[in-house]
Amino acid sequence: MSSVRLLPPATLTQPGLIQATIPLASSKSESNRALIIDALTGFRCDLKNLSTARDTQTMIRLLNSTDPVADVLDAGTTMRFLTAYFAVTGESTPGQQKTMTGTHRMCERPIGILVDALRTLGADITYLKEEGYPPLQLNGFSASGNNQISIRGDVSSQYISALLMIAPLLPNGITLELVGPIGSRPYIEMTMEQMRFFGADVQANWDSKTIVVAPQPYIPAAYAIESDWSGASYWYSVSALAKDETAEITLLGLKAKSLQGDSAIADLMQAFGVQSTFTEAGVRLTKCPTSDSLAWDFTDCPDLAQTVAVCAAMKGITLRLTGIESLKIKETDRVLALQTELQKIGAELVEIEPNHRYEVRQTGTKPSAPATIATYDDHRMAMAFAPVAMRQEIIIEEPGVVAKSYPSFWDDMARVATVEFSSEETQHPS
Repeated sequence: MSSVRLLPPATLTQPGLIQATIPLASSKSESNRALIIDALTGFRCDLKNLSTARDTQTMIRLLNSTDPVADVLDAGTTMRFLTAYFAVTGESTPGQQKTMTGTHRMCERPIGILVDALRTLGADITYLKEEGYPPLQLNGFSASGNNQISIRGDVSSQYISALLMIAPLLPNGITLELVGPIGSRPYIEMTMEQMRFFGADVQANWDSKTIVVAPQPYIPAAYAIESDWSGASYWYSVSALAKDETAEITLLGLKAKSLQGDSAIADLMQAFGVQSTFTEAGVRLTKCPTSDSLAWDFTDCPDLAQTVAVCAAMKGITLRLTGIESLKIKETDRVLALQTELQKIGAELVEIEPNHRYEVRQTGTKPSAPATIATYDDHRMAMAFAPVAMRQEIIIEEPGVVAKSYPSFWDDMARVATVEFSSEETQHPS
């Protein structure tokens, strides 16, 4: 087992001083959507600043492959988007089937809602093992003439985005009715804005929970990807936990008006003592007064929950979380993983109301240091706990998982803390 040991800034040449400029990774969420749209134009777009994250590189590889098996590894977005893409394009014509598969955990993550919707549109899809889960076989597409789809809005916005992006190529477009609460709405809005950029006619009525996409092909165009706000969240946590009151971190490539839902971290982290100032280069993080408690609904930004929970635990802030139900079907059960690992830094995640409301509390016991954090094959577990190093030594197991979304994360962390890899690991894990 490999690991990385992180030591507080006091061990650096200039004890306690934190002043860094971070060239953030670009957004894999924007990248993956742009890649699907580009493929639907016949690869005629000019995409700039694509993410180097493993998920995005996997997307690029599979879009350019004629192999009958598409192995997405552990990339959930790639699985959902490519299933829809291959299901309705020439890649899955009769006699030219495409098999969608991934890691063991990927094949435990449900996909039935998306498959049911694609079947309604005319896709011929077969489950190769368990009903409702990968691996899948895509056997061809013949438009059913039915463009009316009802789909739950609270399970995964990726299902909705996958359907929206392929809709302009359908003979009658698509009308989506979102049933029940809508989770991760900013990700759906991101998808629609990118579609519109490339000429799609997409209209949403949030009151009636209906999205209509006209049968109007995309127009190829040049598009530049913004830096990743999910990746920025770890630096907000670093800033919040820094003991240096003059700490200043500049994050390059972020916009004040972003398509990314995780840009909510800028508002959220004010309660944790971090002030955001936008510049032409990005955003500058400085210290400001801290609150004693915070209640936040993570429905629209679930990927921030782990980072904020760890930060609250370290700062002794009472955090009340709602809207984190979808965390249970991510790379791991992130709720359970947090409940286990927060204990190691003297805190706990308590379920106040079943499947609805949680609270981060101090346990009142002083844990032994350094804590050794398991990552559960989950990139966000590794990066959420890394900022703990601003306060105390910490060991992160299997640090290579960060390659999924932020390959240069440990290099960047070395700008503000001492980073020591075990002999099995290199500074550029893959």
